[in-house]
Amino acid sequence: MAATHRLDERLFTLLVGYIALFSALVLEMSGGGRLRWALYAVFAPLVAAALLPFKLTLAIGVLSAVAAGIVYGLALPHVLPGGRVVVIVGTVLACTLSVAVCRIRLRLMISRRRLALLSEAGKCFGNTLDVTQTARGITEVAVPRFADFVSVGVFDGVLRGKEPPTGPFAEPVALRLIAQQPVCPGRNGSSAGEHLQVSLPARYLNACPPVQACSVDDVDVRPWIAQHGSLATPTDDGGRYAAITVPLCARGSVLGAVMLLRRGRRCSFDADDLFLAAELGVRVAECLDNARLYTRERETSLILQHSLLPRHLPELAAVEVASRYVPANHGAGVGGDWFDVIPLSGARVALVVGDVVGHGLHASATMTRLRAAVRTLADIDLQPDELLTHLDDVVLRLSTENTPTHDAEDSFDAADSAGEVGATCLYTIYDPATSRCVLASAGHPPPVMVAPDGSIRVIDVPPGPLLGLGNLPFEAVDVHVPQGSLLALYTNGLLREHHSAPDSGLRELLHALSRPEPSLEEHCQAVLGALLDGRPTDDVALLMARTRILDADHVATWDLPPDPAAVSDARDHASRLLAAWHMQDAQFTTELVVSELVTNAIRYAQPPIQLRLILEADHLTCEVSDSSTTTPHLRRARTFDEGGRGLYIVAQLARRWGTRHRYDGKTIWAELATKDGGPDLWTS
Repeated sequence: MAATHRLDERLFTLLVGYIALFSALVLEMSGGGRLRWALYAVFAPLVAAALLPFKLTLAIGVLSAVAAGIVYGLALPHVLPGGRVVVIVGTVLACTLSVAVCRIRLRLMISRRRLALLSEAGKCFGNTLDVTQTARGITEVAVPRFADFVSVGVFDGVLRGKEPPTGPFAEPVALRLIAQQPVCPGRNGSSAGEHLQVSLPARYLNACPPVQACSVDDVDVRPWIAQHGSLATPTDDGGRYAAITVPLCARGSVLGAVMLLRRGRRCSFDADDLFLAAELGVRVAECLDNARLYTRERETSLILQHSLLPRHLPELAAVEVASRYVPANHGAGVGGDWFDVIPLSGARVALVVGDVVGHGLHASATMTRLRAAVRTLADIDLQPDELLTHLDDVVLRLSTENTPTHDAEDSFDAADSAGEVGATCLYTIYDPATSRCVLASAGHPPPVMVAPDGSIRVIDVPPGPLLGLGNLPFEAVDVHVPQGSLLALYTNGLLREHHSAPDSGLRELLHALSRPEPSLEEHCQAVLGALLDGRPTDDVALLMARTRILDADHVATWDLPPDPAAVSDARDHASRLLAAWHMQDAQFTTELVVSELVTNAIRYAQPPIQLRLILEADHLTCEVSDSSTTTPHLRRARTFDEGGRGLYIVAQLARRWGTRHRYDGKTIWAELATKDGGPDLWTS
């Protein structure tokens, strides 16, 4: 701007010298017929009209007219009166024309600059859906070309995606300052990024709708300036300010306001400036409202997504767990990835990770149903391969249910909700009593195990078919997991991000897992930091578990013969064990439950029969295993029946009870609450 002023001043000086030089030259070459030299007086105003500002053009025109009047009106005695009139009138008309051309040129330049300003504004803040970034865009565009200082304030609720308050307003309105340019510290030393609170008289917001830009009265400018720190510092402009405010209105609601301020030599706004400010306000308001709606929808979607995933992983003695979920960077920010940690009987725990094909709300809704199905199937203690077989049936039914009907196609976009459902899943059961892990996969990436000695390997799990193909078998593997091992379960979005090949991502994952970290939470964060750059293009779920084993002193196992006399031996074993555990208060209940379970196994099942007692932190688990696959059921015993009451007694005494099937039989278990809880039973 300063360079332009200097160039204008130099050109003005050159034209003044040109007028003086040619005036002297004409006087020196005075002659009666030399009227053609009068054209020099026309040249300077035309050049000024094309290149100089209005005031300088007017000055050049006046100088040209005065010079022509002096030279041809007074100094040249031999010029005829008619010629004098022609020259002087022609010069005056040329000067008038130059002034008019200059005004038109300047108006066109101003219009062009304003159109360029509006176009740049649309590019600057029209490509983001962030409220703060949108506000910063208008401040960066308007300063310094339109104003010396610009600030944007909105209602607190707009920042969180909520609806703004309804007007009209009667009292001064408190707005949250979210952007200003130039950035300057406020009275409390904080920056605009910390969202200072400013106050604005209500009448400036009540100008909406229609959107109007209002000149701010001096009595309102001064307190507002005082709220903006360095603006209140003395300057060489004599303390002159001019300000306008534009209410940000969208869909009939006021979101906030934009304040524009000029000071010093150009401290005024004309009608065209008010119109331009109002047009900028309309565009900013539309973008802010879009950003607000996006913020609201995204927050709603994320709340939905996180409500569908475990908000707090259970604290289990068998494993220490940590998890991370990162939604994709497109759509509503929700997807079909999920993880879960499910406590099972006998101190075991199920670790689950799954991924529904696709993104968005439809994938998230499908994920919710599959997660609920997994929890239901896990509650009946199915083996991993059997559970995936049943889950495959669930996915097939979901695909059938999602086939759109004619009415559904008319009511919403069927492309977003219909089609076949596909998913992958990895289901793992860890048993701390045996330090073994049983895994089965349905097309899911295999887990990674980091042993206590630092060795790391990918567990070789048969990949299996994707869920939803139907009638294809799944295969489970049994792996020994040393105590203190780290298990990492993840979805394929973790390996896809910024990696041309899955092997490349897997190598980086193994490298990240091999680095020691102080805690499991920090290990999760380190893995994401190593493999993700910003928000991923695919949803990412990561579940990490540090295994523990059950202290051998708190697990007891006995093999029992299929003889009714073994019931008494089983009670004796349990009695002595409880005495060693200092749990005599639970002796009667435990003996009764052991007696009923062992009696049922001897009477109705097949050998071998095994009794196992597990003491956990807050309960005692009694397990009786046999080789029969028949599931016992509660039944109502009649008054004179001699049997049929065993499981009923167990159900009344136990906190929980159930049956889980194995490949070679079944196990009936019952959990009995302990009075004071057990000691620290676990080693890690």
